[in-house]
Amino acid sequence: MNGPEPPSLESALAIRAERSDSTPSDSTRRDLVEMYEAMVFIRRFEERCAELYQQGRIHGFLHLYVGEEAVATGVIAALDPNDQIVATYREHAHALLAGVPPWQVMAEMFGRVDGCSGGRGGSMHLFSVEHGLYGGNAIVAGGIPLAVGLALADRMLHRDRVTVCFFGDGAMAEGAFHEAINLAALWNLPVLFVCENNLYAMGTVLEHSHAATDLALRAASYGLVAWSVDGMDVVEVHESARRAIDQVRHGRGPVFLECRTYRFRAHSMYDPERYRDRAEVEQWRGRDPLTLLGNALSDMGRLDEEQTAMLWDRVDAAIEAAVERAESSPLEPVENLLRHVLAEPAEPRR
Repeated sequence: MNGPEPPSLESALAIRAERSDSTPSDSTRRDLVEMYEAMVFIRRFEERCAELYQQGRIHGFLHLYVGEEAVATGVIAALDPNDQIVATYREHAHALLAGVPPWQVMAEMFGRVDGCSGGRGGSMHLFSVEHGLYGGNAIVAGGIPLAVGLALADRMLHRDRVTVCFFGDGAMAEGAFHEAINLAALWNLPVLFVCENNLYAMGTVLEHSHAATDLALRAASYGLVAWSVDGMDVVEVHESARRAIDQVRHGRGPVFLECRTYRFRAHSMYDPERYRDRAEVEQWRGRDPLTLLGNALSDMGRLDEEQTAMLWDRVDAAIEAAVERAESSPLEPVENLLRHVLAEPAEPRR
């Protein structure tokens, strides 16, 4: 086999970078093989979730990240371990890359007590303070004010960290986006806003929901540095994210990145997907982020066919182990269903 052995799966998912200075060297960049394996893991995790949903083993809403893997991977690989992440309801990838163990994410899908949200949140409400993941938020644009609040708290308490907030293009039509991004710029808060522009807000194409479709230009109108990147190219996303995070971390204000990407699957498992042509989907599949990076690694001699097959097999085995462990987790006892819903009765005053 040519080139070095692929990294361990744990290394690939522990994707956040160690602290770098303001002019990071090549040695601080995340290894491309690690990022490739992380994207493969996300892809196979999502595809396995779809299979489990169709088998009736996962219930409720399920929004998959297939096709968008380069965005979360490239951005989160540029974060420090103590930085914070706020995401949308399409957040399985963000949770995995934040370091939430795959079996705990899967247990949450199954509604089991060992899930990262105690089985109470399901697919759309993954949450882990331990891993700096503050949602998973089912409300469109609902996470943006939360991210600004986290950044404000860090500023007031003199904590040296960055909050990155992921949201879709549809969120930029919501008032919460405009109110929150204005305050972030006004107060010079340490936030990186990442718009995962997959061209469709649920089933509405961008041109039918936004009068001005240059989303980076719209964000820049609030006084932020903003630019657009190819969201299917993990290397371009990662380099842009590193540059943006460096600016945010060193007090030069919030930054907005528009990552132009595309979801290969429907909005959710409930979506009949009648609003776009199959030819359009297939055209975008020609720029699959896994294929783009995989081909580049092959050309560089970093991964040959045998290594790639071994990598995919290792990922599949790890996901099956996560499924098995997640399904062995118990359901919450019926007598506990009102826990976290009603307050405990107060002791009577004497």
